[in-house]
Amino acid sequence: MSRFVRPSKYRHVFGQPAKKEHGLENVKVTTSAWDTNLIHASGLYISINWASAGGGAFAILPLPSPFAPLPHNIPYKLPDIIPLARGHSAPVLDTAWSPFNDSVVASGGEDGKILVWKVESGEFDGWGSERWEPQDFDPVARIAGSARKIGQVTFHPTASHVLAAAPGDHVVKLWDLGSTDEPRSTLHGHTDSIQGVAFNHTGTLLATTCRDRKIRLFDPRTGGDPVRITDGHGGIKGSRIVWLGDKDRIATTGFSKMSDRQLSLWEAGSLNNITTSAIDQSAGVVMPFWSDNNILFLAGKGDGNIRYYEFESDQFYPLSEHKSSDPQRGIAFLPRRALNVGECEIARAYKVAGTTVEPIAFVVPRKVYPRFIFVFEIPAYALSSRTLSNPTSIPQRLRPRPPDRP
Repeated sequence: MSRFVRPSKYRHVFGQPAKKEHGLENVKVTTSAWDTNLIHASGLYISINWASAGGGAFAILPLPSPFAPLPHNIPYKLPDIIPLARGHSAPVLDTAWSPFNDSVVASGGEDGKILVWKVESGEFDGWGSERWEPQDFDPVARIAGSARKIGQVTFHPTASHVLAAAPGDHVVKLWDLGSTDEPRSTLHGHTDSIQGVAFNHTGTLLATTCRDRKIRLFDPRTGGDPVRITDGHGGIKGSRIVWLGDKDRIATTGFSKMSDRQLSLWEAGSLNNITTSAIDQSAGVVMPFWSDNNILFLAGKGDGNIRYYEFESDQFYPLSEHKSSDPQRGIAFLPRRALNVGECEIARAYKVAGTTVEPIAFVVPRKVYPRFIFVFEIPAYALSSRTLSNPTSIPQRLRPRPPDRP
C-alpha cells in the first residue's frame, strides 16, 4: 500500500445531518413499489410522492435547511392533513422540478397522465394559524402522455418548456409544454421497461438504461432509434444513469449476474465501457447523483450510508461515506445554486427514511472560504422548439461569493 495520501481539497468532506427540528416528521410517503427516488428538490421546494386515498397525489413543501428551522412557521412534525398536489387518478410515480423556475414541477402517474404545477408566492403564508385551512394545489397543464403509466419525468436542461417522459410502452416522449397535443419527438428501440433517463448538460443527447440490460444513446432533436447501443450491467435489477456534467462521460449503477452492485463508467460518444467496479452485495438499487465539483454521490435504497467519490482522469477515487443507522427509501440532492456557501456546503441531500425527511449538508472544513463554481440556470428560449432543431446551447456558470461574516 502506498505511504502517500492522494491530495484532494475534498478529502475531508463530511455529512452533517440536520437537527430533528430542522427536518420533517409525519411524512406519509407512498407505498407504491415503483422504483423511484420518491423525493425531488428545487431551490425553493421539495416534492414527495404521497400516500393518499382517492387517486394519486404528492406533497409540495418549503425547502428545509440543515442550518435553520422550517420557514413560514411550519412545524417539523407535519399535521395529518396538509395541502397536496392532487389531479392524478392513480398513484404518482415521479416528479421533476424545472431548472428554469424553482416554482414549477411536473408529475407522472400510473394513470398515464403528465401534470404541470406552479407554486404561487404566498402559498404557505398562514400555516398553522387558527383560520388556516389546507388548500390543495391545482395543475396548470395536463398532458395525456400514454395509455400506460408514466414512470419517469425530467426537464430539458437548456429549453425551459421541454419535458421528457418515459411511459410504460417502452419509449421516451419529449413534450413541448406550450403545445401538448402531440409529442415533439419520440425515442424508440427499448424492448422492456425503461429504468433511467438522463440528458447531457446541453440537452443534445439523452441516455437511458433499460430492463433489457442495454444502454442507449439518442439524439432527442431527431427522435427515432438510438444512435448508439451497448450492453449494460448483467443483472436485471434496477439500473440508473447519470451524465458527469460537461464531460464526455456517463456513469451507471446496476447489478452483475451474481447480484453484486456495480458502478460503471462509459465514454459517451462510443458507449465503450471504461471501467466497472463492484460496490457491495446489498439488494437495494443504487441512486447516483453528480455534483459539478467532480464528486459522484451513491445512495443505495435500504442503505443507511451515502458514499461519495471524486472523479479524475477516468477514475472514481473514494472520498468517504456518510453513515447512518436509518435506511433510506429515497433521496434527492439540492441544485448547487441553492447551497449555503457561507457554511462551506458543497452538496445537500434530502433523505427519506421511514416517516421522516432529513436534510444532510456535505461540508468542506475550511479555515478560509473556498472558491466554488456553480452551474447557473441559463435564460430560457422564447420558443422551446428552437432547441429541438438547433445547435448546442452551453449552460452559463456563476462564481458566487459567500456572505460576509462579522
